[in-house]
Amino acid sequence: MGKVNVCLKWSYIIVTSVIAITSALLLAVTLFSHGYLHEDEEIEKMLTGIHTMYIISIVTLALTILGVFGACKEKKWPLILFAVGMILTSLFMLVCEIHGLVIQPKEAEKLKKHYLNVLPRPLNSSETLEGLKDVQMEMQCCGMDQGYLDWGYNIPESCICMEESTNPCVAAPRNTSLFKDSDNDEPIMIYKEPCLQYIIQFAMSAINLALGIMLGVTLLWVLSVVLSIFILCRLNQKVDIPAVVYSPQAKAGNYTVLTDASDLT
Repeated sequence: MGKVNVCLKWSYIIVTSVIAITSALLLAVTLFSHGYLHEDEEIEKMLTGIHTMYIISIVTLALTILGVFGACKEKKWPLILFAVGMILTSLFMLVCEIHGLVIQPKEAEKLKKHYLNVLPRPLNSSETLEGLKDVQMEMQCCGMDQGYLDWGYNIPESCICMEESTNPCVAAPRNTSLFKDSDNDEPIMIYKEPCLQYIIQFAMSAINLALGIMLGVTLLWVLSVVLSIFILCRLNQKVDIPAVVYSPQAKAGNYTVLTDASDLT
């Protein structure tokens, strides 16, 4: 069995330890999310994803422990189990990433239908829409689908353009609630664009960020598999042992005693 290079071994141990820490954090986040959403009405729709995260984090954590053990003890079977398990897990993650990219347009359309079906038309100033008003101020938009027209007469003050606004603004109609207590003839500028497109863009950006993190984690897993294969190759190398050759002359008594130097004087 060959000797593993020290740099190769420690590179593998460091990479695998990072994967183990990431898996432990993922398991902790999954446990916290499961407990936090336990009484949520939508928990049934999230259970599949939560269970998947449990399996991935626990399996990956167990494989990393096996891998580090195999590298430290220079044993083949833990490294083989690690490599096979991480290859299968990486393939699963790759399939999930491709699936996430494919369903993005469908998710955007589903999100659009959800908001259009949930919110009343025209919008009103009830407490259920307070969250939308906060979104309007944060994303610098007004309304949901047709801009300020969605609010009808009751355009909220959250639609008013701020001085540092970067999104386009238009003059508000004078027959709206914004001019109700105003005697000023100056126009009131409100945000032109509806919020739905910004909400969808934000959701898609979050999905892309998650897919990017998944891709980075998958590449780290692939790196650990490559390092483990290199270690296995080193362990499979045979050590060159000098051959022992028997010589008939190398037997007892077949030696010449050197003359003592004192006899020569």
